Amino acid sequence: MHEPVLTEKVLEYLDPQPNENFIDCTAGGGGHTFAIAERIAPKGKILALDWDAEAIQSFTEELRKRRLQNRVFAENENFANIKEAAAKNAFRPVAGILFDLGLSSDQLESRRRGFTFRKEEPLDMRYNTQNPITAEKLLNYSSKIQLERMLRDYSEEQFSKQIAEAIVQSRAQTHLQKTSQLVQIVEQATPKWYQRRKIHPATKTFQALRIAVNNEVENIKQGLQGATELVSQNGKIAVISFHSLEDRIVKEFFKQNPLFRPLTKKPIIPSRAEIKQNSRARSAKLRVAVKL
Repeated sequence: MHEPVLTEKVLEYLDPQPNENFIDCTAGGGGHTFAIAERIAPKGKILALDWDAEAIQSFTEELRKRRLQNRVFAENENFANIKEAAAKNAFRPVAGILFDLGLSSDQLESRRRGFTFRKEEPLDMRYNTQNPITAEKLLNYSSKIQLERMLRDYSEEQFSKQIAEAIVQSRAQTHLQKTSQLVQIVEQATPKWYQRRKIHPATKTFQALRIAVNNEVENIKQGLQGATELVSQNGKIAVISFHSLEDRIVKEFFKQNPLFRPLTKKPIIPSRAEIKQNSRARSAKLRVAVKL
């Protein structure tokens, strides 16, 4: 079961009131969506987006169980297209918009798309299986320079050059198609001390690949711009990020956009109690801004 992170803080800062409308750009298992839905009853509505078709299917089933179909509307859509999704559903006005940029437990544990280095799975890493780009294609057909840049820019991997070189050498011998092959390449390309840290040595490589496959950097920027145009005056945008690249994009967007005043001088992080209950919350950071 996926546990949403920082739910109480999301509710505190978004401050949903009865009969207001919200957009959850990353519905996932619905934890945040349903928490907001309770606060905006009896007539408040939520537009819930998710790029993962399987996630939306499960989410829709949960809606039926909770009998919320008349107030919560599910769309299988990339949040980069938030404006189009809102227009399709004639969804206005919007009091608040939430982005939770983390992977769900379902995506990690049951999708079998290679998001995790802890299991033997295909090198896929797509949120949406209609996407023609896979991790397998990027690994086998990108140039060494492209691979190195991807690792450096998307995950700040300090051994990006060595790992890129090792990928190119390995694929010359055999086609890369399984997560275990990539893990082995990273372990062989990095020093022993790097492998003895708390964080698995392949963490950043998998992160960089996932970001590249799903065009996450551009999607976040486009989604935030769309949210800016949709949210009402005095409305709020909240973003939960899970690594420094995402957090930096959000911080700069709020800082440089004259339409917004950040409500969180520093990002809000989970309490020790929440991290103890849900270890995946440990890297979460919440930033919120209000539209002037």
